[in-house]
Amino acid sequence: MTATESVGERVRVTLTRPTFWVEWASVVGLVLLVVLFTALDSTFLSAGNIRGMLLASAILTILVVGQAFVILTAGIDLSVASVMTFAAVMFGLAMTHGYGILLSCLVAFCAGAAVGLLNGVLVAKGRITDFIVTLGALSAASGTALILSDGKPITVISAPLFELSAGSVGVVPYTFMIALLIAVLAHVVLFKTKFGTHVLATGGSVEAAQATGIRTTRIKIAVYAISGSLAGIAAILLVARVGSAEPAANMTFLLNSVAAVVLGGVSLFGGKGSIKGPIFGALLLTALSNGLTLLGVSQFYQPLAVGVVVVGAAFLTRFDK
Repeated sequence: MTATESVGERVRVTLTRPTFWVEWASVVGLVLLVVLFTALDSTFLSAGNIRGMLLASAILTILVVGQAFVILTAGIDLSVASVMTFAAVMFGLAMTHGYGILLSCLVAFCAGAAVGLLNGVLVAKGRITDFIVTLGALSAASGTALILSDGKPITVISAPLFELSAGSVGVVPYTFMIALLIAVLAHVVLFKTKFGTHVLATGGSVEAAQATGIRTTRIKIAVYAISGSLAGIAAILLVARVGSAEPAANMTFLLNSVAAVVLGGVSLFGGKGSIKGPIFGALLLTALSNGLTLLGVSQFYQPLAVGVVVVGAAFLTRFDK
């Protein structure tokens, strides 16, 4: 067998290995979408459109990182979108009361972290199903945001926020750089620290993790607190982007955060996954929505397209043994 044939054989084996598609589905899907939409509309890869897609994906990317930590422990956080909305309203109220940008950011971060921490305590110590706890938090956070804002958007005028939203380095917006930094830090935490090892072990088997001395209760509390904290950070970027704190939660962020994690190859049963996969999943979903919009496809069809993509990715996970 020649060297070329040997390389070809290795590539064939890799591509026919089912777990390859589980791990790389989001990357392959993103590349295929880019090729398809570029062929159909030459403006898809224009500098302006690339910047727009990166800007649009920044908030989802941050939420996806938090959701990935929770799902890696075999849990789920249905409250991320509502927690982000609640934190955004808290940020808006702090700004209107003259707290200043830095203190207002701290308020938003703490608001998200507090809800996440409460979720974690109820799931880990209260032994209530994560689905029920976070579903309740979804409703409670949304209701609290509406009550505090009287159901009206809170306008936030701030030069630093405008610069954060409008600024960029080349085609890369500042907001996406922040999201990417968070993703890199999350990757390091997950794969280079004892905490990350404990997260994966807890998701793989709680009983086995406890037998090795891992305090799984603390781990579960921590991942929900991380998810809530990142929702607080995402809230700041959301307010910067739209110029106001909207009290109505956008459930698309919730659905897409779970979808991106699934696309990224993270096992819904916990213990297996990465950070880079879900990030590419977030980029894929953003590119899909953007491409369909450029082609003039009705927004009514976009959730259908996302659903088909996610179900396809979920089908691939059945091969991940």
